[in-house]
Amino acid sequence: MKGGSKAVVVPHKHAGIFISKSKEDALCTKNMVPGESVYSEKRVSVQNEDGTKVEYRVWNPFRSKLAAAVLGGVDNIWIAPGTRVLYLGAASGTTVSHVSDIVGPEGLVYAVEFSHRSGRDLVNMAKKRTNVIPIIEDARHPARYRMLVGMVDVIFSDVAQPDQARILALNASYFLKNGGHFVISIKANCIDSTMPAEAVFAAEVEKLKLDQFKPSEQVTLEPYERDHACVVGGYRMPKKQKATS
Repeated sequence: MKGGSKAVVVPHKHAGIFISKSKEDALCTKNMVPGESVYSEKRVSVQNEDGTKVEYRVWNPFRSKLAAAVLGGVDNIWIAPGTRVLYLGAASGTTVSHVSDIVGPEGLVYAVEFSHRSGRDLVNMAKKRTNVIPIIEDARHPARYRMLVGMVDVIFSDVAQPDQARILALNASYFLKNGGHFVISIKANCIDSTMPAEAVFAAEVEKLKLDQFKPSEQVTLEPYERDHACVVGGYRMPKKQKATS
């Protein structure tokens, strides 16, 4: 950082995520494309003792549901260095770029977005990030992109549609490995604006259970998003073997 102030960046409990310590602590990810911002986010440079520099990008929770979930204390996002991720509802790629940083060169992010306008930004971002595969398609029809997507470890879904549980289940049946994981951002008034948010979240969790998902935790995205929750869990989890005495 300019002005002689020393930036201190420490690892977060989630692998691949960091905290930049200054007047205001901020989440950040290690920039896979040093020198480039994706959405005018702040960048922080740290000089190692051997003189090499590492650049981090500040991750704004007001612009990213996943960052909001991390700051909300979620136990595990299952997205880490080397992970293969299917990202539904990629929009213009703000969060996708940070997921790209987290999974790194050994990982892969298949990013699905239906809007051609957002998709243009997504495609441009992916030109510089070799681990992002942009797919401009409707997440309701995974068969249309099955030739592009391999099996994944995690599905992250932020589609804000009334039938988003079904959309997640359809994609999981094609692409999510048995024993894989899911992270879904649920916007209550998108599903039913007449019900209290908590009731909507509970109903969505029940729907997920019917489709071989095993939700393990739920966090609110307050104060970054109103009436949003993030639900995390496993898919087609192997039955636990009874311990033989």
